[in-house]
Amino acid sequence: MEILGLVFAGSATGRRPEMAAFVADVLGLEPAPTGGVSADMFGLPDGSFFAVAGPREMGDTSRTIGFLVADLEAAVAELRAAGVEVDEPAENERHRYVHFTAPDGKLYELVQER
Repeated sequence: MEILGLVFAGSATGRRPEMAAFVADVLGLEPAPTGGVSADMFGLPDGSFFAVAGPREMGDTSRTIGFLVADLEAAVAELRAAGVEVDEPAENERHRYVHFTAPDGKLYELVQER
């Protein structure tokens, strides 16, 4: 599998409004609303995104990281062949993605741009 970069990071918190305001007002990131996403999305200059969600809005995790891949289906097949538990692909207006659980027990994503 070829990882092209990090495209997404997200945080789930019970203080979503305060965290979203901090990201916009203090860190200076621009809001980047994305259809099909239940989080406050912010764009970074390199084209990646940071999301702020409420508790459990990103699944059973408090944070997630998305690895950019060129071919989502091929990457999913490689993970499954390695015995990794992988969700079914989902999509929003910007990306197709899947969640998987790594050996550290944490949730990660593979992301393909649409």
